[in-house]
Amino acid sequence: MVGKESIRSKIIFVVLLITVLAFVLIPFITMISSSLKPNVEQTQLPPKIIPNNPTIEHYQGVLNPEIFPFLIYFKNSLIVAFLSAGIGIVIAIFGSYSFARLEYTGRGVIQRGVLMVYMFGGVLLVIPLFQMISKLGLFDTRTSLIITYIVQTLPVSLYMLGNYFRTIPESIEEAAIIDGCSRFEVIYRIVLPLSAPAIVSVFIYAFMIAWNEYLFASVFINSSSLRTLPLGLNQLFYTQHYVWGRMMAASVLTAVPVIILFLSVERFITGGLTFGGVKE
Repeated sequence: MVGKESIRSKIIFVVLLITVLAFVLIPFITMISSSLKPNVEQTQLPPKIIPNNPTIEHYQGVLNPEIFPFLIYFKNSLIVAFLSAGIGIVIAIFGSYSFARLEYTGRGVIQRGVLMVYMFGGVLLVIPLFQMISKLGLFDTRTSLIITYIVQTLPVSLYMLGNYFRTIPESIEEAAIIDGCSRFEVIYRIVLPLSAPAIVSVFIYAFMIAWNEYLFASVFINSSSLRTLPLGLNQLFYTQHYVWGRMMAASVLTAVPVIILFLSVERFITGGLTFGGVKE
């Protein structure tokens, strides 16, 4: 009886796993397929996943500056995403460490206040942030987006890193302090190496938010030379060069950096770096 229930549970698990994978992979596979199909095959019925005559003309069109300034938008998105994620992770490390380890007046109030900010949707923050950005003279600059994305991702970053820092044994830090390390040296030499999986995960989270964000970019950026990829892809819909396959090619190229980033740091996420941290 137990064996039958175990087999039934495994079958249910496999079916659910296949269903989830289908929902995740089918849109991505369709996007790649459409980017390789000639225009005559885009509306073919019944639709085919594998193109009859694959072509890279849509990718050539996307990378042609006369048709679509993809590389300019790509550079803008890369600068904004990396700087906002990088600066945000530095702030989050020190802030979350203070929440996890230091005792000071108002710590709990500040921590709860930071999390309350995350309860407000982006739409509610557009107007106050726009007023602040305008008064600072940062409208239509990359700096406005970097500041906005840091504010947007910092609450979750502080929460995630704070919880992870609490799992690190305090005895390791106490031993380092006894050996003469300062608090900053403890963070640099002990906390950061042991927290690499969490830091990488938070960085990827912040990077993806900045890379895919559209609302704030559409409000704060006016110049064509400063547009990010989401703005550029939206503009492609309303030009004479709009082609469905070209749109899919641009979407594939937009997704590539995130995939490369995740694959390059996957070992940090899956690795258990606390093993052997306590000297016997």
